[in-house]
Amino acid sequence: MRLVLASASPARLAVLRAAGIDPSVLVSGVDEDAVAAALTDPTPAEYVLALARAKAEAVAATLTATHGDAVVVGCDSMLSIGGELVGKPESAEVAAERWAGMAGGTGELLTGHAVLRVDGATRVAAAEGSRSTTVRFAEPDPEELAAYVGTGEPLAVAGAFTLDGLGGWFVEGVDGDPSSVVGISLPLTRRLLAEVGVRVTDLWR
Repeated sequence: MRLVLASASPARLAVLRAAGIDPSVLVSGVDEDAVAAALTDPTPAEYVLALARAKAEAVAATLTATHGDAVVVGCDSMLSIGGELVGKPESAEVAAERWAGMAGGTGELLTGHAVLRVDGATRVAAAEGSRSTTVRFAEPDPEELAAYVGTGEPLAVAGAFTLDGLGGWFVEGVDGDPSSVVGISLPLTRRLLAEVGVRVTDLWR
């Protein structure tokens, strides 16, 4: 039994490795914009679940009989600010604008996970779920914000911040699951693995 992470995220990989699992990494190559465009007025949870499901299914479709018994985990995260879902900012200017609106307030970090258990190329079971975690933001001064945006870090992550990187300096606290904010919820993943008949302890190195 092995775990296949359908994500290029180094943060998700680091969380799993710190938690005792050395997954295989296969990037899905899913066109996220196309998946989103096919949805009709989705809720935030439906949105992240659709993207997580698409990533897991795309990677599972590449597996063959030689891969044996495995679980594929797909993930997606978005930040909801005032009911509006925001992903990765398109530019430094957008990142700065996002932070101007988030500073001193809160946001809901939504993460969706899809788990597919496969035996070679055959799907055996599937489970999916989402989780919402409240993030309380600090108020960086203009020079701090300019320096943070200038690192490029907020341009590469959902919501324009990290908890486990430089952005952690500007997060006052988290109400809920911190691993979910980093990108992969350990409690949610454990529950979904159990639903497809896998104990997380069996995946530990």
